[in-house]
Amino acid sequence: MAEEDNNVEGFMVEPDGEAEYLAGYVQKKFDDVESSRRDEEERWLDAYRQYRGLYGPETQFTSTEKSQVFIKITKTKVLAAYGQITDVLFAGQRFPIGIEPTRIPEGVEEAVHFDPKAPEALIDELSKTYGFAGDGRQIPAGATEETMRDLYVGNLKDDLQPIEDKLKPGYGKTPTAQTISPAQEAAKKMEKLILDQLEESSASKHLRSTAFEMALFGTGILKGPFALEKEYANWNDDGEYSPVIKTVPKVENVSIWNFYPDSDAKNMDECEYVIQRHRLSHSELRGLKKRPYFREDAIDDCINMGTNYVRKWWETDLEDYRNSYNVDRFEILEYWGNIDKDMAEEAGLEIPDEFKDVDTIQINCWVCHNIILRLVINPFTPKRIPYCASPFELNPYSFFGVGLAENMSDTQQLMNGFMRMAVDNAVLSGNLIFEIDETNLVPGQDLSLYPGKVFRRQGGAPGQALFGTKYPNVSNENMMMFDKARQIADDATGIPSFSHGQTGVQGTGRTAAGISMLMGAAQLSIKSVVKNIDDYLLQPLGEAFYAFNMQFNYDPEVKGDLEVKSRGTESLMKNEVRSQRLLQLLQISNNPNLAAFVKMPVVLRELAKSMDLDADKLINDEREAFIQAEIIKATGEGMQGQQPQENVPGINPQDPSGGGAGNIGVGAAPLPEEQGFSGVPRQTPGTPPDFGGVQ
Repeated sequence: MAEEDNNVEGFMVEPDGEAEYLAGYVQKKFDDVESSRRDEEERWLDAYRQYRGLYGPETQFTSTEKSQVFIKITKTKVLAAYGQITDVLFAGQRFPIGIEPTRIPEGVEEAVHFDPKAPEALIDELSKTYGFAGDGRQIPAGATEETMRDLYVGNLKDDLQPIEDKLKPGYGKTPTAQTISPAQEAAKKMEKLILDQLEESSASKHLRSTAFEMALFGTGILKGPFALEKEYANWNDDGEYSPVIKTVPKVENVSIWNFYPDSDAKNMDECEYVIQRHRLSHSELRGLKKRPYFREDAIDDCINMGTNYVRKWWETDLEDYRNSYNVDRFEILEYWGNIDKDMAEEAGLEIPDEFKDVDTIQINCWVCHNIILRLVINPFTPKRIPYCASPFELNPYSFFGVGLAENMSDTQQLMNGFMRMAVDNAVLSGNLIFEIDETNLVPGQDLSLYPGKVFRRQGGAPGQALFGTKYPNVSNENMMMFDKARQIADDATGIPSFSHGQTGVQGTGRTAAGISMLMGAAQLSIKSVVKNIDDYLLQPLGEAFYAFNMQFNYDPEVKGDLEVKSRGTESLMKNEVRSQRLLQLLQISNNPNLAAFVKMPVVLRELAKSMDLDADKLINDEREAFIQAEIIKATGEGMQGQQPQENVPGINPQDPSGGGAGNIGVGAAPLPEEQGFSGVPRQTPGTPPDFGGVQ
């Protein structure tokens, strides 16, 4: 770098030669990938103009075209697709990622059970570790998982290991058996942890932004998880503000315009590197000093050198054709990818012993003004670039997908053309066209027409001087072609017009059955999009969060051999259908012979979800259900003692006519193998009910 370039306002920067070489390497990678995606940027800009209803500079109107109307059907389609995608993803009112144990978890039994009525020898043996009998804490028959969790599960594998040979694998088949599912317990805790982390980072908002760019441009980018210090509001006992700083995993949407992937890659798995372009203000650049491993001296050097942000060619259009002027911002390049190990070492990166025998390493490098602001080895294990990219419509020959705007580009032009013709024709046909015989008029008169205009005729001139002609109205034909183009747009996008409020649907869509069929076909189009989100975004993001917590979270209770499940497509089944099927299952469970086989708590929770209700807030767990049952029982017994029994028609089994001649029985509930037993064992007062190991 020339000396005069480093001397800015009397400040002299002395760059490290090798570090400068690495910064130049990152800058060259950025220049290469920027030039290679020029065609993609033009496609995105055309899509943006369609969405905004703007004609590009290449559009030329003839002198006869007076109307320049733009019909924003593209905007309507994009918003309709965006709405359908978000409705599907967030139908369950939670981020669509779940954690489940593997079918055969490694290192721990999938399920174990302990029978408190086991032989005394076994109880004595277990009491040495857990004190079942030694400290007076007897385990009653029907004890639930909640009552046993702290005793048994604890740190999962470690706590189960001492009695591993005493516990029986599989679910207990006796009424008194207490079932423990260590992998399931870990899955629940890991899922709750990840969902809490996603909630703290406003992941739902960022996912919606990603879905919007998917629908419009064809590709959505989500970054994360990456560590970020977050400030939580807190006041001490004296009322003084003392915020709490915590390091949390962060997720954010990255605009497709600022994302530069490896030009040779077709998806994120093939990327050797990616570069994210940042636009930071002075305060935002200074704020980087608070983040780990950023070089404070280098940041100060950049600030002293002044701003360096220059608008790209497409930014003027995105900012509604504002005048070009210098932006008081800094351009920062964030690089994630592989580089030569020697290059990194010469740039000042300390290489751990585990990488001594490798040729390349994966780094994270921030560059501004050809100065390295941050240089670290990728901290994630296994090594991964913390970005997810999902296409709207997959293009197998490009990293970037195809969006709605591109799919209906031609039909949008046709609709605009026919609408302009219809408007121009309506204006012409709504007014008379005049012919003027100037030989019958006094020469030199103004021939323009307006209300109250007076023409002077030649004295004695024969015939009529002005002739009015009606221009034919063919706007209906133009509108028919407009409607035809819109139908083609429906087919090209898979988003029918009636799904976003258009009336006057013809043909199949005029009947209820036809509309249902068309909506089902439209849902198939959205299903493929949501499936792409599952495969390319939610699944990798969930796996990244799982790996992040396995690596950096020190709570052993959340760790286990678990699987990440993306749940975007789970919501494609209409909630009404799921609710109907669940209600049918509840009706079936009324059969006394089948009631014992139905996991009622699970059914109730799924029913609440299908109704878009928060199951955690509305459905009691086993312990809460037991307490509530005891309250109801006590209340019922009290009321029964105060109020006399009434004859209720049809209740007495000895009164088959339903005439109400009998009374309701007041005896004890029937025991198993007795007539009238419902399939659920009678509970001993004061003991929790046995739910068969349902969690």
